[in-house]
Amino acid sequence: MTALMINGLVNGIIVGGLYALLGLSLSLLYGVLRVVNFAHGELVIAGSYLAYVLFSAFGLSPLAALPLAAISFFIFGWGAYFVLIPRLSKSDDPESASFLLMYGFSIAVGALLLLIFEADSRSIDYAFDPISIPIGPVNVSTARLVALAVTAVVSAAMAWFLFRTLPGKALRAATMNREAIQIVGVNIERLSAFAFALTFGIAGVTGVLIALVFPAFGPFSGAEYTIIGFIVIVLGGLGNPMGALIAGIFYGIAEQMATVFLAQALAQIVGFGMLVVTILVRPTGLFGFRVLR
Repeated sequence: MTALMINGLVNGIIVGGLYALLGLSLSLLYGVLRVVNFAHGELVIAGSYLAYVLFSAFGLSPLAALPLAAISFFIFGWGAYFVLIPRLSKSDDPESASFLLMYGFSIAVGALLLLIFEADSRSIDYAFDPISIPIGPVNVSTARLVALAVTAVVSAAMAWFLFRTLPGKALRAATMNREAIQIVGVNIERLSAFAFALTFGIAGVTGVLIALVFPAFGPFSGAEYTIIGFIVIVLGGLGNPMGALIAGIFYGIAEQMATVFLAQALAQIVGFGMLVVTILVRPTGLFGFRVLR
């Protein structure tokens, strides 16, 4: 039982790190633009497929695919912003319109993945040397530990960016009061485009890491990660990126530890139970705040 608990805890931290990145990008996008990105899971899986193509066609390792995924998805997100988002400002209810727009975008991305890669699940047959590393009484896959290390680096870099740089501070200020920062001369259009592109870049990186950690992925896997991302941002507090990081790790540990004591089907209910309790007890989330409008 002790070995199972240690295994659940270690895997919970690893998987929770990925969930933290899911929540970070979703929370940042909602905080700055008030856009709920239903296509986030599909973008993440697109990142997994990019790693698959680079590995199968060019022999590039998933680690080499990380910067390529970040850059290509950032550029794609920058262009997608000016195609999709400015039209929302002309709507009588931009937030509701964003639901429909991004839901349609998710269907389009999922259909494109299905058209290109068909319905078969894919995986990256890449192994590190050594294949596993002992941690106490359990052996943990090296690929998972590498994914955890990359997640920690990306999270630390995002924390430094948000709290130590002027653009990062502007992004945090936009999550609190979007109108007020325009008074001091912040170009909200450029800042919004940057936030949109940044979340796409993080989604691409997350997709590569998911291809490392999980055994297989397919065109229909995106919805699952979108749901997990929403659970994480509700737990951490809507519009609070750092709260999403902490909540993602917390949720990952709870989910993996639940598999130790409960059946697999029941363990999946734990996340939704946490979501319901959080909404009832603390609607703003564990680390949330009331947004000024």
